[in-house]
Amino acid sequence: MLETYKNIVPNAKFYQASSSEMFGNCVEDNNSQNENTSMKPVSPYGCAKLLGYNLVRHYRHAYKLHACNGILFNHESPRRGSNFVTNKVVKTAVEIAKGKKDKLVMGNLDSYRDWGHSKDYVRAMNMIINHDVPDDFVVSTGKTYSVRDLCKTTFDFLNLDYTKYVTIDDKFKRPEELNYLCGDSTKARTTLNWTPEYTFETMIKEMVDYWSQKIQ
Repeated sequence: MLETYKNIVPNAKFYQASSSEMFGNCVEDNNSQNENTSMKPVSPYGCAKLLGYNLVRHYRHAYKLHACNGILFNHESPRRGSNFVTNKVVKTAVEIAKGKKDKLVMGNLDSYRDWGHSKDYVRAMNMIINHDVPDDFVVSTGKTYSVRDLCKTTFDFLNLDYTKYVTIDDKFKRPEELNYLCGDSTKARTTLNWTPEYTFETMIKEMVDYWSQKIQ
């Protein structure tokens, strides 16, 4: 794709969807990850994303292309597939509340993620690619929550005690766990004047409301 871009439309703008998974378990002294944090991914997905990230940087520097990386931390919405942990938790919790299921089977509840709303992050993508200088930006809320927090918040909105319904199955745990992600988006906030509008709680509430209406 980059080679085609270079040869056919070199004056176009190119955006690569990079991922916080590239960092793996590398964390700065202030317990966050930024654009300069070492990248040592712990999943095939993260490894592939790191290759794409470095290729974009190479083409930008070598051929002076307007090629950008958005290093996006986890971003969610009601449209997220229910095979992903956020909508898996929310959808199943609603099904439990409506009497359609009796348990939610999870993996590691003590893995931490920086969750934001897709609407905020797509807005950031647009700002990144339209910035006058092509560059790489972390997009994140700067706040981290555990999967356990996700379960508790979701079930609380439904007036349920998550501990009565959540069980653990090791088959849902990663071979090499990614323990903690918390993005430092200072660069995007200061350079692009981007700030997220959603909080963790308002994002989860929107997802709970969506599934509550959809599941009858």
